[in-house]
Amino acid sequence: MRSSPHTAFRLSAWTLVAFSSLFLLSACGRGGAVEETPRPVLVTHPTASDHTASAFAGDVRAREESPLSFRVGGKLVQRNVDVGDHVRAGQVLATLDPGDLQAQARAAQAQLAAAEAELARARADQARFAKLANEQLVSRSTLDAQNAAAIAAQGQVNAARADLEVARNQAAYSQLRATRDGVIAARQAEAGQVVAAGQSVFTLAADGVREIAFALPETMIANVKAGEVVQVEAWSRPGQRWNGRIREISPAADPASRTFAARVTVDAPAGAIELGQSARVYLPTNGNGALSVPIAALQREGGKASVFVVDMKSSTVKLRPVQTGAFGEDRVPVQGGLEADEWIVAAGGHLLRDGQKVQPVDRDNRPVAALPITARPVAAATPAR
Repeated sequence: MRSSPHTAFRLSAWTLVAFSSLFLLSACGRGGAVEETPRPVLVTHPTASDHTASAFAGDVRAREESPLSFRVGGKLVQRNVDVGDHVRAGQVLATLDPGDLQAQARAAQAQLAAAEAELARARADQARFAKLANEQLVSRSTLDAQNAAAIAAQGQVNAARADLEVARNQAAYSQLRATRDGVIAARQAEAGQVVAAGQSVFTLAADGVREIAFALPETMIANVKAGEVVQVEAWSRPGQRWNGRIREISPAADPASRTFAARVTVDAPAGAIELGQSARVYLPTNGNGALSVPIAALQREGGKASVFVVDMKSSTVKLRPVQTGAFGEDRVPVQGGLEADEWIVAAGGHLLRDGQKVQPVDRDNRPVAALPITARPVAAATPAR
């Protein structure tokens, strides 16, 4: 049976479509790739477990706190700032009565004028005696005496100039200026008061790093070292904790309280903590520093607990097994496998895969790290044969 021309044309068209489809599928299987957009993920640090940490009360301080004082004594006649005011470097904070200091400067100026007049007379005598000595009308010893008198007069002028400079400096010291930008944390003198040189008038808390000052008891001093990771919680923000590190521990105990002063630097957002606020410092009570993570961060792979850890350099996630303790209401202790300064995915891990590109954000939807994020090519699926 012979096929018609129309039937042959239809068979050729279907054959062309079939070959085109196979060609496109084989091309995809040979390495065609699409780019994957990094997925935003909520990240957080592991926190100290409440069951394995001791809490200590502290307060927010500036790393640099400087007592400010006049370099000369006198009566305080003007105070320009109060506690809590923000000041700039070089700003005048207070002024002493400058009357006596200005009088001393005028006296030094008069002494300098007298010394310069004496020097001019001595040099004139020196010139005349030098001329007479050349004509052998005076002895050599007389000329030497005049030369010595001129040198002594020059010394008197130098000393008078130095005294005048000191007097002018002291007159300028009647104004107390801020040494750097900061906040007035305390005031120890008031207008009308007579203060001595070096007596503290203000305490300046410099702008910059904020720290938590707290006291360590003798029972814990042997187990806590500088550089150890701790957790900090502000009284004004209960339940919100930030990582911190112990910067320093006093080598000597306070004679009254028998505690050791310690300072903690805090990795908190700008404006989260302010000077004078109260805070808690959570110290792990064991050497391993047991941590806890949100229950939503846990993943189950092969019956084992795991969490997604974010590599901030590559902006990828890595599924890491962890050892967990007894589950709490919304958190679970992690007994091994994590460090306190690592970032973990707090929720939505069931939507991720190992090695996936992500965009870490905090609870306010702000990027956690300003790292460049590039799309990761994903090979297209090869069709089943």
